[in-house]
Amino acid sequence: MEIRRYSQEDCEEMARLFFHTVHTVNAADYTEQQLDAWADGQIDLKTWQKSFAYHYSLIAQEDGQIVGFGDMRSDGYLDRLYVHADHQNEGIGSALCDQLEESAETQIITVHASITARPFFERRGYRLIRQQQVERKGVLLTNYVMEKTL
Repeated sequence: MEIRRYSQEDCEEMARLFFHTVHTVNAADYTEQQLDAWADGQIDLKTWQKSFAYHYSLIAQEDGQIVGFGDMRSDGYLDRLYVHADHQNEGIGSALCDQLEESAETQIITVHASITARPFFERRGYRLIRQQQVERKGVLLTNYVMEKTL
């Protein structure tokens, strides 16, 4: 596995990975309605490209295929961290997270972790700040505000 910086050409493949991962990996913790609100397959690629270009964004790649990605804002907010459904529990998320945390310009990293991702972040030393309900397309989804002090 290779970890490299994001390139604009990655965005479409990342959008497909995001949709597929949400609808498979997170299906045990969220309803179909919630999954559809979270990832409807209609990503505005220009908005995503701008966001990834502005953030510190990394790609995990294996045999020419993107198997994971993550990005962090300069204020220490870990925005996205997704690993392909077929590559769960291979250390990809940890490797991406290690590099994102090492790049942090702040002492505190914050993440809004899904129900599914919460145990991953707890194992990495993140502590629960609060549970919250976020609205996506009129549908409420539970997630957790978590922090880690470096």
